[in-house]
Amino acid sequence: MAITLRQLEVFAEVLKSGSTTQASQVLSLSQSAVSAALTDLEQQLKVKLFDRVGKRLVLNEHGRLLYPRAVALLEQAGEIGTLFSQGNGALRLFASSTIGNYILPALIAGYRRAVPDTPLSLQVGNSQEVINAVADFRVDLGLIEGPSHHPDLVTRAWLNDELVIFAAPDHPLAGRKLELAALADAPWILRERGSGTRDIVDHLLLSRLPHFHLEMELGNSEAIKHAVRHGLGISCLSRRVVAEALALGTLVTLTPPLPPFYRTLHVVHHRQKHLSHALQRFIDYCQHHAG
Repeated sequence: MAITLRQLEVFAEVLKSGSTTQASQVLSLSQSAVSAALTDLEQQLKVKLFDRVGKRLVLNEHGRLLYPRAVALLEQAGEIGTLFSQGNGALRLFASSTIGNYILPALIAGYRRAVPDTPLSLQVGNSQEVINAVADFRVDLGLIEGPSHHPDLVTRAWLNDELVIFAAPDHPLAGRKLELAALADAPWILRERGSGTRDIVDHLLLSRLPHFHLEMELGNSEAIKHAVRHGLGISCLSRRVVAEALALGTLVTLTPPLPPFYRTLHVVHHRQKHLSHALQRFIDYCQHHAG
């Protein structure tokens, strides 16, 4: 058997592009060369990797089995290709919003000072978007605000994070000894469903209230802070998110008759992901330098 990296590259690109025509454009090959490479690969493996449905190629169970291994081999080949040049091991990161906006900037700055030649790219979204991107091999590493139960992902506990309930300083609940009924009756402004913060707030806090009044869902923590500051309701976010506003006195914490709320932030990667030296080095840096 003489499977080539080019054949694996063609297979992976056909899967991503959805057709040999699109793949040929991305790879700067003729469509016939792409089709031939895919046919040769299938002949060597003695299986079909795609089901032909009209003019469409639909990945089948054999292709699904091969894909993560093909991606791992291509990434290792790329790592070898840049082994003796600067900037080896470019890292694609995807973080949920609290981590991406309030934790990673300082971490990445420190990492770049320690390892200046490793390029990084960072996307920010909600936890479900991060999980989907890691599962699809679109990024190398995900950092999320709750555990992942996706069967194809490895999830590592990372940081403890405190959640606080907060309001504007002139809110009727500010400075009061609170009962759960008062929290239940207050208008709440929460993150959207799919957010790690929302999942934890639903589980740890709202499940303990007799009912709650959802005033608004927003997909951005900054928007929530501004809405709360202008008296539209109360909310619950990471203390890291509201720390500056609390210090300035533009927001205040509310203390319910409940124990403090903590969650664990996690690092996730695909179970079949090749952990390059650069990726493992970044994971180790996060584990040892985040506080």
